[in-house]
Formats: sequence, C-alpha cells, structure tokens
Amino acid sequence: LTISAATISPRRPIKAVKGIITILKGYAQSRKFINEWRPDVVAGFGGYPAFPALKAAQTLKRPYILHEQNAVLGRVNRALVKDAKFLATGFLNTERNNYPKKTHFVGNPVRTQIIEAVPENYTLSDPINIFIVGGSLGARLISQTIPQAIALLPEELRKRLNIVQQTRQEYIDEAKSVYEAAGVRAQCESFFHAIETQLREADYIISRAGALSVSEIALMGKPSLFVPLAIAMDDHQRANAGTLKDLNAADILPESEFTPERVASILVKRINDSQWLHSAHKAAQTAAKPDAAAHLARLVSSLA
Repeated sequence: LTISAATISPRRPIKAVKGIITILKGYAQSRKFINEWRPDVVAGFGGYPAFPALKAAQTLKRPYILHEQNAVLGRVNRALVKDAKFLATGFLNTERNNYPKKTHFVGNPVRTQIIEAVPENYTLSDPINIFIVGGSLGARLISQTIPQAIALLPEELRKRLNIVQQTRQEYIDEAKSVYEAAGVRAQCESFFHAIETQLREADYIISRAGALSVSEIALMGKPSLFVPLAIAMDDHQRANAGTLKDLNAADILPESEFTPERVASILVKRINDSQWLHSAHKAAQTAAKPDAAAHLARLVSSLA
C-alpha cells in the first residue's frame, strides 16, 4: 500500500495547495486502511510522509507511537505528540519536546552492517586516516574546502595523513589535483557502497550532522568535526552535533565559518593530540545506542 503524502512550503503557495490536496488524499487512504486492517499500533517516524497515516490513527483513536530521530522535535511530531502513547527519541535531550513523561530515549536504529563493523578498540593508524563525508552525494562546501584546508597543514602533518573523501562528482578532479599538489594520499569518490568500512577504518571524521550520521559516528567511537547543514529545518543538525560536542568528542564548525583556515587550525589542534583523540573515542561511545532497534520494538510490543 502506498499512501499519498507531500511536503508543504508556505513560500510556494500553488505547490502548497497541491500538497494539501495530496495530504488529504493520503489521510483518506490511511483511514480506509486502518479501518479495514485494524492495526494494534501505528508507528510513525516523523516528517510529512508520516503525517496522513498518523493523523488518521489519531482521529480513529488507534494507539500510535512516535520516533524522533533528530535532537529537535520535528513539526509533524510536535503536532501529534500530545495524543501519542510514547515518544521515542534518537538523542537523550530533544529540544521543543514538552512531554518528558511520555519520552523514552531509545537512540536511532542503524543498519546491521554498521553495528557489525564497530571496532573493538581505538588505535591510531599510520598514516592517520581521515574520512570526509557530506551527505548522500557529497556537499559542494565540503568538497572544495577540505582539500584546500589539508593543503594548508604543515608538511610534516600532511605526510602522516591518508584522506578518503566523499566528493561531489563535478569536484573530484579538482580535489585530486589539490591533494596531489600538497603531497597527500587521497581517495575521492562520489559514493561509497560500504560506508561502514570507511567509518571503521577512520581515525577522525569530518561530516554533516544528520541524525543517522551522528548516531553512526558515536557508535563507531570516532572523534569528529561536524558541519551542520545551515538550511536544515529548525537547525536540527546543529542540535544533533551538539550531543557529541557537549561530551568533548567532537567540534562544530558552522557553514558561515567553514573556511580552509579555520578547518586547518582545528585539524592541527586535534590530529596532533593523541590524548584527546582517545578520550573523544571513549566519550563518543557513551552516547551510542547499539540496541536502539530492539528497544523501540519492545516499546511498540508493550503498547500492542
């Protein structure tokens, strides 16, 4: 069964009207399905695609549970949390959540491949492996800025590095050229099919701060530098990254400050500090929830 859904943008009135019509269609489809199938529990994971089914469950008085993957409660979940039986969260402290008594911190479920790839301990490689990832297909800002930042590092440090970078396709040749001129070993690809391997082998990670990215990095116990997406709704990527920053396991550098010079200064400070790297590893793992999927399943089962 496919339920119609849409994202509504007030800045685009015509598209917003079409979106409302689509959501109403999805709501009708959901009501019909729930009345026929009569599920014991409806589980929603936030976002506009989940709204029609959850709204139908709410109006039909069917028990439902919400999961919020980000460290800021999303708009759909905020609209529906009042009548939810439970609110499961991906992070310990979730902003804009006014229902702490029904909140359960379960973490974010991650793929089995990620869990199985978690290293037993943290040992600095020689050369030091730095993994840079910028979303599903990379990010222009990260693709261009990181190579320039690496080139600014002292030669002695550059020789100790091995770079694996997710780079937008149109910037791969440029990035490779900068790394080659700087005498740095580098692998630049637009996509990694087995990203768990790169996460496992990394000594230090530079990444966007999507909920799953932060959760996977915490599970791997990797020291990191986060670059929150500036246009992310409710600035949730900043909040996601803040969970590891508060543990002194990561740094946050906003897009407005993401220059080669600032990145280079952070790398010099962190990569040369083996004591911090090891303490950041231990701190990051304290935020990890490898049993998130099982915990969430238990909540749903208890409600059923």
